[in-house]
Amino acid sequence: MGAAQGKPASSSSSPASAPTAPPPGATSEIPCAGGRAAAAAGAAGANPMADASCPVPEEYRGVHGVFNVYNQKIDPRNNMPVAASQSMAPGQRRKISTERQRSTIPKSGVSSAEASTWTYPSPQMFYNSLVRKGKANDCTEDDMESVVSVHNAMNEDTWRRVVAWERLHVHECRDPMLLRFLGRPDDLSPLAWARYLTGGGKPFDRHDWYVDRCGQQVRYVIDYYFHEDKAGTPGQFDLVVRPAADSVGAVADRVKMAIYVGCAMLGVPCPISGNNGEIGREASAANTTAPER
Repeated sequence: MGAAQGKPASSSSSPASAPTAPPPGATSEIPCAGGRAAAAAGAAGANPMADASCPVPEEYRGVHGVFNVYNQKIDPRNNMPVAASQSMAPGQRRKISTERQRSTIPKSGVSSAEASTWTYPSPQMFYNSLVRKGKANDCTEDDMESVVSVHNAMNEDTWRRVVAWERLHVHECRDPMLLRFLGRPDDLSPLAWARYLTGGGKPFDRHDWYVDRCGQQVRYVIDYYFHEDKAGTPGQFDLVVRPAADSVGAVADRVKMAIYVGCAMLGVPCPISGNNGEIGREASAANTTAPER
């Protein structure tokens, strides 16, 4: 699901919906080899698969689910393999826990027989994901328990902040749920660019979370920052959570929350709504996630 460890490797391992189209990085077709001709066609703006020879008949492509580049069937709600491996990874020296923890984050789009909250990946699943992505060089099997603990705590804090924003709409939806999410570590949001250009550091990860607001899908953008000078302390992470500026309503929410946060900082009620500052304090509270000792 979310992000982090100390300096965390990005991962999209846990929460997230059944979108109508597969997320970036996934394909709804069985991969076909197009070679240089396909690459040239893509560079020219044409469909790179148009002239590619594929052993799979057209009528069968995309009907067996969504597959990643490793030819694994994935769940498009979190871009993770449907049958995530709990086996030891190549070169792994000792066993890692395969126990998974259930989150408190309500899961949308599931039947009554399925789990009502998202489930976090096990330390073994997390390690396998890092190995598969070529990002396991900076960590060992002994690190995984701590890494997953931080990862889970970060996601819980992310959801708490999302819920604080959703309280602006409590009269229309009292029980928002997480529909799906998408990790976008290589895409800087406009706010992250602005912070970087004005002397701030770049986030180590970004997630887009899609919230089910009682039938209305709302996208949130989350930037995850790591402060090297505070490494190993509760202040090492910084989460910037806000609704994406996809609509007039989302922009209005940003303005409202800015007022709430400002009033909370001053310790005065909001002059517009009379809110006592609780929402503003919750949305702007510092993250306190630290590695396990």
